[in-house]
Amino acid sequence: PPLLGEGAQKRLVEALSEGSWQRYPDPSASRLRHAIAENLGVTPEEILPGVGSDEVISLLLTAFVRPQGKSDVATVLTTTPTFVMYKLSSRCRGLRVMEVPLDQDWDLAVDSLRSAIAFTPPNLVFIASPNNPTGNLMSPDRLEQVIQAAAGALVVVDEAYIAYAQRDQLDLYRRYDNVAILRTLSKVGFAAFRLGFLIARPNVVAELDKVRLPYNVPTPTQRVAELAFTELASDVSRLAEQVVGERSRLASKLGDLPGLHIAPSQANFLWLRTERPAAQLYESLKERSILVRSFHGRGGRLAHQLRVTVGTPSENDELARALAELT
Repeated sequence: PPLLGEGAQKRLVEALSEGSWQRYPDPSASRLRHAIAENLGVTPEEILPGVGSDEVISLLLTAFVRPQGKSDVATVLTTTPTFVMYKLSSRCRGLRVMEVPLDQDWDLAVDSLRSAIAFTPPNLVFIASPNNPTGNLMSPDRLEQVIQAAAGALVVVDEAYIAYAQRDQLDLYRRYDNVAILRTLSKVGFAAFRLGFLIARPNVVAELDKVRLPYNVPTPTQRVAELAFTELASDVSRLAEQVVGERSRLASKLGDLPGLHIAPSQANFLWLRTERPAAQLYESLKERSILVRSFHGRGGRLAHQLRVTVGTPSENDELARALAELT
């Protein structure tokens, strides 16, 4: 993918060269929390940093474990297909997972989600928007209906790919006490530093902080992430704009090919429906040293779906040429 500019990369090196490696990290990540809060218009008490979104998800699943109603185990509700860690991390902890399929347009199936909530009231609801792997933002009215139906749960809206979207869902967080927003720096050029964070009400953050391991976010990550939300924020925005431009160009090139249908994307990847079995295209591209994500192992409608990450212009051109020969 495109990289940050030379000036931004130099500034990151400078920040990382400022020693004190013999000392433990700031356990409260105070400067980082203030930087994120100021950037997003919330308070530091509403920010919980973690080692990637994965750790924040684990903290949520560790804290929200008291069974609801007559259930003997806590329940987690999510959609399918979506980010697999919601399910995997839940099952590792012995929690019940309910998955509701997205509709034919990969949007929220509100009636089915309501039925699931009524049948077994969940502790947590995870909804990715933009969704991985489908790339679409969930319809705001449908998302709001789910939030209202799940009044007894914490609804976590995962905005991992929000840098590439036309809008965010912070308004829902401001309006509903049972909403939290999950974000990460991994998708905007900082994956190596593993910084994820939750935006939630101070009382929720305080409870999650009780189950967080001490010194969880390393000093290098805190320093780099603070820069990403302050003096390098405009560089990060420019990087996202470059990716969005390439996404549009790649979608146009692939959209002209027979046998492919390109779904509208609000992420840094494209969701392709293929007339040929996705497994065949995946293997053919792999033979050309081009790796994409295939979901054929799950069967059904996913047997004809590929997820293609937006790369550099030359990588995107190479992918388009290969698919032109293979479709």
